[in-house]
Amino acid sequence: MAQDFQETARRVIRIESAALGTLANALDTSFDEAVQLLLDCKGRVIVSGMGKSGHIARKIAATLASTGTPAQFIHPAEASHGDLGMMAQGDVAIVLSNSGETPELADLIAYTRRFRIPLIGVASRPESSLIRQSDVALILPKVEEACGTGVVPTTSTTMTLALGDALSVALMEHRQFTPAHFREFHPGGKLGAQLARVGDLMHKGEAVPLIPAGTLMTEALLVISQKGFGVVGVTDAQGDLIGIVTDGDLRRHMDGLLGMNAEDVMTKAPKTIGTDALAEEAVAHMNERKITCLFVCDETTPRGLIHIHDCLRVGLG
Repeated sequence: MAQDFQETARRVIRIESAALGTLANALDTSFDEAVQLLLDCKGRVIVSGMGKSGHIARKIAATLASTGTPAQFIHPAEASHGDLGMMAQGDVAIVLSNSGETPELADLIAYTRRFRIPLIGVASRPESSLIRQSDVALILPKVEEACGTGVVPTTSTTMTLALGDALSVALMEHRQFTPAHFREFHPGGKLGAQLARVGDLMHKGEAVPLIPAGTLMTEALLVISQKGFGVVGVTDAQGDLIGIVTDGDLRRHMDGLLGMNAEDVMTKAPKTIGTDALAEEAVAHMNERKITCLFVCDETTPRGLIHIHDCLRVGLG
């Protein structure tokens, strides 16, 4: 029985995978026109669909919004009861319907025509009402649904979802949308943590343990204890970081330690990281070297310190 379930799963995945290949080969200049229409949009991208197409529309709107294209989902039934007021001139509408004849879409489509709101229609039937009314038509190729009966939206919704992702990524690449931009729209959760910058998490100002070269180790030990990071950075006359005193350095110089100065004990040219580096990169360096903190520098000038606990607190590590 389990083998039968697996065979069903493999069949579904193969059918949908083949359909995506067919969709990729079917793309034409209409896709370019759709992207250009979205790039020229001065307002918001309104995405709508009914039933399963509505669920896909919500995801497309969310992906657009998180990648630099202001977008929102409007439910077509709610649109007929007041939500059409959410649409305005300057917006662009993307309307999804596998058949292109979904009756609940009629009022929304009519509204776009009345107020000259550009309409991108996505459907599988070129002769359908939606496609005939659209300014740009994206036609889904004729393929079999993966359900085996031909009535459950499976392959068609997968293609529509992929088409929405393709539009979003095309817009991203044209706008040179970076991970830093993405984090502005997605500061929370694991993704937000992975895209956090060192400069966002580091300790700075008086919290950073620094001493000038020539400082006696008696005073250096006080700074290490007061700041609470277990290390102290050593700077030259210009304020550049030239070394770091760690717990390991203290153990290696136990004999006569209190009579030495910081330069006698420090590890020279320590590993540092820049403020614009990803915090995930800082974690990788700390794990690789089995250390708990890194000084953050602009070239050789110390700007702060990042501790492994700062990274763990936001979900990294």
